[in-house]
Amino acid sequence: MTQLLIRLFIRHPDNPQDPHTRAAYGNLASIVGMVCNVLLCLGKLAVGTLFGSIAIMADALNNLSDASSNIVSLVGFKLASRAPDAEHPFGHARYEYLAGLVVSVTVLGIGFSLLKESVVKVLHPTAVQFSLLTVAVLVASILVKLWMSSFNRTIGRTIGSETLIATAADSRNDVFSTVAILIGMGITWLTSYNLDGWMGLIVALLIVVGGVQLIMETSNPLLGVAPTEELVQGIYQKILSYDGVLGLHDLNVHNYGPGRCFASVHCEVPAEQDILVSHDIIDNIERDFLRDMNIHLVIHLDPVVTDDERTTKLKQQVEQILNGLSDQISMHDFRVVWGTTHTNVIFDVCVPFGFQWSDTELI
Repeated sequence: MTQLLIRLFIRHPDNPQDPHTRAAYGNLASIVGMVCNVLLCLGKLAVGTLFGSIAIMADALNNLSDASSNIVSLVGFKLASRAPDAEHPFGHARYEYLAGLVVSVTVLGIGFSLLKESVVKVLHPTAVQFSLLTVAVLVASILVKLWMSSFNRTIGRTIGSETLIATAADSRNDVFSTVAILIGMGITWLTSYNLDGWMGLIVALLIVVGGVQLIMETSNPLLGVAPTEELVQGIYQKILSYDGVLGLHDLNVHNYGPGRCFASVHCEVPAEQDILVSHDIIDNIERDFLRDMNIHLVIHLDPVVTDDERTTKLKQQVEQILNGLSDQISMHDFRVVWGTTHTNVIFDVCVPFGFQWSDTELI
């Protein structure tokens, strides 16, 4: 079903990182989710009202919140696909993150509202009627939500969307809450002990917990997170594959939203190499990164002396000293100013966050 929908509604499905194709994937996921959630909400509202179940009503409102989240996601993908302009030269892709944050806050708010209603139901329970129609609606909901979880996860991974991956996780959590309601109904039917309020309470708590998790996940990209180890290693390996590049350091990756990645790095080249040759290599690397990885890369050129025996020997001695201190630190930009009375040795040392020594102690 997932692949059929993709083939029917995505014009160029094999190019998911293209902004227009990415928006098409996001629109498809949002519209499909909206339709499914509205239908589930209507079905549960009908049986919940008919048979007086607060737990099923809570589950229905959860589906309604999911539908509203799909609408916000749809608007987010639409805005995120807009081209860069004078006021937003890095594009509008972060709208997708903002949409995810709005969705998360909405889910959390509905969760607290349902929590309040469920507590009232626990303190003042009312009779709940058991029916096969209710069971059929809940079982159908479980099956639909299982498919929606798989659907959103597939598209989310295809276009690298944290919002859709979070939506897939939310659909999976909905399955757990609906199963809890079914179990509660079964126990109530067998023992006559009314668990409806308690099941509503469980559903509400699951929604609140899911809302908190979604807020944390969608806030991280807005705050700025470190690039993945896979991306960093891919950048290092690709740059070092070019002849004339001796090493690199000071890599910085900036994410302005899905498909809008900017990076800067310092590349070490032989000092004795013609500057025009080195510049040509750097230009080629920058163009190749934009074409192959859709990364806007800016490279700073660092000349490294490789044909001076005294400098090379001194560099090896300094590296040995640093390796003896810790295997977590590294060195770059090593240069020596030789003089008649004294010599200046200059280099930078990189330390990880949370390093055991302060900068003063290390120096």
